[in-house]
Amino acid sequence: MVLHDLTALEQGDAVRRGEVSPLELVEHYATRATDPTRDDVGAFVTTTHEQARDHARRLTEAGRPDGAGPLWGVPTGIKDLHPTAGVRTTFGSAAYDDFVPDESDELVRTVEAAGMPSLGKTSTPEFGSPCYTEPDVAPPSVTPWDTTRTAGGSSGGAGAAVAAGLLPLAPGSDGGGSIRIPASCCGLVGLKPTRGRVSGAPMYGDPTGLATPGTLARTVRDAAALLDVLEGRRVGDPFWAPAPTTSFFDACDREPGRLRVARFVTPVIADVDVHPSSVAAWEDASRLLASLGHEIEDVPVPIPRDAVADFETCWAVLTALSPAPPGREDRLRPLTRWLGDLGRQVSGPEFGLAIGRMRRHAAAALTALAAYDVVLTPTLARPPALVGELRDDADPARDFANQKAFTPWTSAWNVTGMPAVSLPLHWTDDGLPVGVMLAARPAEEELLLSVAAQVEQAAPWVDRHPPGW
Repeated sequence: MVLHDLTALEQGDAVRRGEVSPLELVEHYATRATDPTRDDVGAFVTTTHEQARDHARRLTEAGRPDGAGPLWGVPTGIKDLHPTAGVRTTFGSAAYDDFVPDESDELVRTVEAAGMPSLGKTSTPEFGSPCYTEPDVAPPSVTPWDTTRTAGGSSGGAGAAVAAGLLPLAPGSDGGGSIRIPASCCGLVGLKPTRGRVSGAPMYGDPTGLATPGTLARTVRDAAALLDVLEGRRVGDPFWAPAPTTSFFDACDREPGRLRVARFVTPVIADVDVHPSSVAAWEDASRLLASLGHEIEDVPVPIPRDAVADFETCWAVLTALSPAPPGREDRLRPLTRWLGDLGRQVSGPEFGLAIGRMRRHAAAALTALAAYDVVLTPTLARPPALVGELRDDADPARDFANQKAFTPWTSAWNVTGMPAVSLPLHWTDDGLPVGVMLAARPAEEELLLSVAAQVEQAAPWVDRHPPGW
């Protein structure tokens, strides 16, 4: 049995049956991550192998508790945006290269309580802002399908780790596509839940409601099982999604029925020519969904181009809300300084008006799509970009424009708060993964996962591995 060939759920089942221990799983992945013959995909900023071993030993000594979930004993990693007690947390920034928090945030505590040892902090770009992961505190995160190309961002380290078999699955976070972009670049399932599904406690740092934690995995069921770990309301949450009727994992075995599928391929936030591979992936997915009995209908883009300016205003203000420690401002990247300067020029009333307009755009889109069960678009406008191709430190405005052209659909579902998933259904002739994206009505992750699992069963991808696997 080659452990990393197993899905995360299969590994959890092997732990439950006593065929492998949590410590053996930790040792297996720690060995892979430190193998000098393995190409470095830039997965981790900081490794925590000793802490993971200690956690795994405690799990083994205490034994599997009653009510433990199917991922108990399965290792993972924590995105470097989440403060982790006693572990260097850089937020992807050289301005925080020596910061060690005293307390963990709610996501970290939740993962630990679920019996999932963390092998380290997965890489992210500065403050999670860009759609590529090239932090100044670590090497770039690259897709193992072609290590000259980006793993995407901002959950690029998590995507690279899971795709390269250095982790079985990992949480990420997504404010404009930051889970789904790495999923497409790395040939993974990337699930952004509905707004309020996963608590933002204790910081509640996003007043816009754009960002949410979510999951990156090799299969739909693995992604669903990790969402079962993360989801749930905490006392004090400003908004939350209604509780699911069953576990998200169980929803994967539910027949979705005949669905109405809206689709569009016109970019939402940028005028850009869509690469033929992205169009082909979208068309292939449409035919697959139709063959499964679903009704496919072309629809207009539900969000007007006017919404882009409001999203950008909110994005700039969010960047300004992540300042460097005093005296370390010069360590921030040019893109961060540029966005932060734009954000600080926005007055309080202007910010409030932008949020209001963005929510009205969201309401109009939700109304336009209300008759449809899911919405199909490409995930990205093209295959994974070369490392450094999108980044432009000399011209941050061009950098930002490059990012919009690369990701012209993903942020739409952050604006609406809808759950969305990128599925690895297509590869180019030269072996690069190309994702397609399905979104569902708010709080309908169960339906989204049921149809995603149906698609995976019809066109499985789990046995497709990158070089060096």
